[in-house]
Amino acid sequence: MTTSDDGDTVLAPNGMVCSVDHLASCAGVAILRAGGSAADAAVATSAVLAVTTQHMCGMGGDLFALVHHGAPVPAALSAVGRAGTGADAAAMRAEGMTEIPIRGDVRAVTVPGCVDGWLALHERFGRLPIDQVLAPARSYAEKGFPASPLLVQAARSIAGVDGADDYRRSPALRAGDLVRRPMVARNLDAIVRTGRQGFYGGAFGRGLLAIGNGLFAAADLERSLAQWCAPLSVTAWGHEIWTVPPPSQGYLALAGARIADRLALPGDPNDGAWAHLLAEAARWAAYDRNEVLFDGADGVALLTDAALDARRAGIHPDRRTAPPAPARGGGTIYLCTADADGMAVSLIQSNAAGWGAHLVVPGTGIFLQDRGIGFTLEAGHPNELAPGRRPLHTLSPALVTRGDRLTAVLGTMGGDIQPQVVLQLLARLLRNGESPGRAVHAPRWTIGEGGFSTWSGAGPQVTTLEATAPASWETGLTRRGHDVVRADPQANAGHAHVIMRSANGVLAGASDPRALTGAAIGW
Repeated sequence: MTTSDDGDTVLAPNGMVCSVDHLASCAGVAILRAGGSAADAAVATSAVLAVTTQHMCGMGGDLFALVHHGAPVPAALSAVGRAGTGADAAAMRAEGMTEIPIRGDVRAVTVPGCVDGWLALHERFGRLPIDQVLAPARSYAEKGFPASPLLVQAARSIAGVDGADDYRRSPALRAGDLVRRPMVARNLDAIVRTGRQGFYGGAFGRGLLAIGNGLFAAADLERSLAQWCAPLSVTAWGHEIWTVPPPSQGYLALAGARIADRLALPGDPNDGAWAHLLAEAARWAAYDRNEVLFDGADGVALLTDAALDARRAGIHPDRRTAPPAPARGGGTIYLCTADADGMAVSLIQSNAAGWGAHLVVPGTGIFLQDRGIGFTLEAGHPNELAPGRRPLHTLSPALVTRGDRLTAVLGTMGGDIQPQVVLQLLARLLRNGESPGRAVHAPRWTIGEGGFSTWSGAGPQVTTLEATAPASWETGLTRRGHDVVRADPQANAGHAHVIMRSANGVLAGASDPRALTGAAIGW
């Protein structure tokens, strides 16, 4: 493994893993070296992250993945939780609620799809036995792992949560303290012994039924949540760009790229017009997201040339413009892997907001996602909370090809801003020819203030720049009518990772320095 001349890109001939935690990346590379596929490495990496970064993901969350496996069309996996049989939007409205609570209310919880996603990915594309793939995660859960600075900071918010015993210390948890999660290790053992039944039909499933108190039925847990589905794609900057279909918002990154490809994007990313045009492409792609994105939405129709050309026509090179009103009047990790045989995986896994709903399944140590906040309580809306329905999802993995050849796998965490970050990475990599290291380390803009309400109401009114963004962005955006603010250094601008494969097969990857403990590791 070497680094390129830009100092931030890792090069390797045989395989690579990029993730938010160096322990997880190391585990994935060990699986590759043992003869595992990129899919094996992705599951191993994801499982370690479920142990070491519970504040961002876990077995109580959801998962999406794209797999390049040598065919012209990549495989797309949606392992997305569904609302329980007892979900009742009308009852919540009768209580005076206008939105689903983000914390402390089990009605924000959907049946977690992560474990079904692991098993589906491993069954179709894995080479090593599942016990070997999950062994690193089990070892860290049983024997312990050092707490990262981000985990320590996040753990302060769950001091009073029942079941958060793994993170309680006196004195308080500090970076480097050893954290053991024996209950999580037992759940991993159950998966190895009896597959999904060991999880959904075991201690976790029984605990979920109990904590749901009627929200979930046994039948909700018997149905696999993992679905192989047709991916979405557009052509932009001479490449095919792929993502997973609705209910994911991944189509927004593709729409933004297709719109931006037909704009006069400057060759210099420091030019204020570069930030302006990409921000406008992202805004015009997404202004009606909350109205058109729901379980069962037609993703292909959202990406037609006619639909995107109409949006591009509303963008002016020298001023911020206003899209029309819509027609109807965090806690996430991203990882990517690649192996020597040409397979690559783009995988994203999430609790939704931080530790999820701040609810722990009794006796398991597993925090539950609050993906239900992606639903609306508006009566009659196609995304209204309803039994068996999947919510609008922010998770947006991406994969890039040229012909049958893989160009890149990439993605980021970041709630609503994920497509905006992916769009900037695509522009830097494909339009401006930057290396993965330069693209990932470069400053970012975001429209809106992150979180999960970017596209609510009148939509985002502020363009936020990272502290390291060039002054030319601020000047150029302000001159074009953007309301510009500089972000706090700790503000969410995503934790992005990229792996690219060159024509000679060499892998080039980068992990986001914003994650502090992330790593791109190759061999």
